[in-house]
Amino acid sequence: MPDKSIIFPPQIGFDQTARHVHLAFGRPFNALSCAVLNGGFQTLDHIVNLKVPKAACTDEEPAMTLARYCLQQGWQGTAAGMMTAASMKSLRIRQRRMEGVDVMALVTTGLSNARRAGDPAEWRTLQPVCLDHDTINIMLVSTARFTPSAMVEAIMIATEAKAAALQNAAIKSAVSHAIATGTGTDAIIMACPEAGQPRIEFCGKHVLMGEVIGQLVIEAVTDSIRWELAAT
Repeated sequence: MPDKSIIFPPQIGFDQTARHVHLAFGRPFNALSCAVLNGGFQTLDHIVNLKVPKAACTDEEPAMTLARYCLQQGWQGTAAGMMTAASMKSLRIRQRRMEGVDVMALVTTGLSNARRAGDPAEWRTLQPVCLDHDTINIMLVSTARFTPSAMVEAIMIATEAKAAALQNAAIKSAVSHAIATGTGTDAIIMACPEAGQPRIEFCGKHVLMGEVIGQLVIEAVTDSIRWELAAT
C-alpha cells in the first residue's frame, strides 16, 4: 500500500492488490499512452496495471485479457490497461502539490528484461510472437488539464527521468551490457482531466511542471528499483 503521506485527490480513486494497481476517475480524464488496452489518445474512467506471468504467451490477445479482467472487477466505462510480470509490491508513488495542482507518479518495476535503446531486438520481424513482460510501468497523473502537446512532452520528460534513474542505479542491459534505458516492454500513461483549470501548455525542462515530473519519476523509479534488487 502507498505511504500514508500519499493523499489521492478526491476525483482519483486508488486500489492495489497482488494482481493489480488501479486508478478510477470520478470525472472524464484524457490520457495518452502505449497501453495494451485502449492505448493512444483516449478519454478514460480507469487505468489498470495488471500482473501477469513472465513471458505470458497464450492464445488470448493481451487486450482481451485486460478487458476481461476489468469486466470481472466490475469497472464500468473505458479503461486503459498495462501488463507486467513485476510484483505489485514494487509499487512506489511520489506526489507533489503546487498552486492547488496535484501531480503523481506511480511506478512498478521488473528488471530481468533490461535493455538499452538501440540494442539488437530478439524478434527479427515486425510482429513479435511473444514478449517478456518484466517491465517498468509508469502512471503519471495530474489534476491540471494538459494540452495534447504538453502530454507528449510530459511523457518525454518522464521517459528521460526513468532512464536517468536506471543510469544512477547502474542497471545494465542484458543484451549489450551497456547502461539500460528501460526494459524491452515498458509502458507509460499520462492522464489529466478533460476539462478545468489550470491549463498546462508546456512541460519541458525550463518550466516548473517539467521539473516536478522529472523529479517525481526519478524518485519513484529509484525506490522501486531498490525494492526489486533487494527482492531478487
